[in-house]
Amino acid sequence: MSGIDLSFAGDVRIQTVQELAWPGVALDFLLHQVPHAEFAQTRAYQDERFVDPDTRELRMSYHSTVLRTPHGNVLIDTCIGSDKHRPLIERWHQQKFPYLERLAALGLAPVDIDYVCCTHLHADHVGWNTRLENGQWVPTFPNARYLFAEPELRYWEQVRREDPAHIFSQSWDDSVLPVIEAQQAEIVSPDHEIVAGVQLQPAFGHSPGNVVIDVRYGEDHAVLSGDVMHHPVQIERPDWNSVFDQDRAQAQATREALLKRVANGRTWLIAAHFAGPTALTVTKDREHFKYHSALRTRS
Repeated sequence: MSGIDLSFAGDVRIQTVQELAWPGVALDFLLHQVPHAEFAQTRAYQDERFVDPDTRELRMSYHSTVLRTPHGNVLIDTCIGSDKHRPLIERWHQQKFPYLERLAALGLAPVDIDYVCCTHLHADHVGWNTRLENGQWVPTFPNARYLFAEPELRYWEQVRREDPAHIFSQSWDDSVLPVIEAQQAEIVSPDHEIVAGVQLQPAFGHSPGNVVIDVRYGEDHAVLSGDVMHHPVQIERPDWNSVFDQDRAQAQATREALLKRVANGRTWLIAAHFAGPTALTVTKDREHFKYHSALRTRS
């Protein structure tokens, strides 16, 4: 399994909880407008951590990130979830993932989570918001405040109202609405500070209210980028949009701006679907971004 365990200044720890390692993702599933010949010219294509050397299919991961801070435990993005009705994607449909067991392996129970934050409300980022209990969807983390960026929540609320058959209306019903009805939801601005040193930042494009999570303690810095990038090849080629980016022009602009911000060789970039090592650093060589899997020496 992929996973990270980073220690930051101020008794802060960043860890991942993997739900699903998906080693055989077809290029067309994620980057359907990218010619295979162009993909074959990238560094990521030759990187066996991110592309299967035999099939040349993508390696992806579905995982949450846990921030342990002196001010509370924050869980970012809750993956696909178990028992969810997702017939359009077999890997998501009616699964039984040992997610809570893997959380327990980090020494955390659901009651230990103080905040849950979804970077956006696509089905594979909200699944463990709830679990099935006696035939009802109930919040998985009973003591947590679930933080939803207002533009994102309002958009999907409207989608659900106007198009009940939408692919993500089902995940609204089983993974978002029960949290609201349990009065555990907190609607926040897209630049909301969760706890000291941990702040949402607007990153629109992939979805209308998409956010990233900025983590700063002393000289230590990480950005939890959600789906601004789905695969490390998009560091090399930020002009390549995912199939799932709703506003393609805005998604590309957001990706390029984020890469410029973290391209100092010191900031950890932690994406929601990067296979191991999951956390990368970025530098810029002339006009091109490069990823690294080890923290470069501070100048």
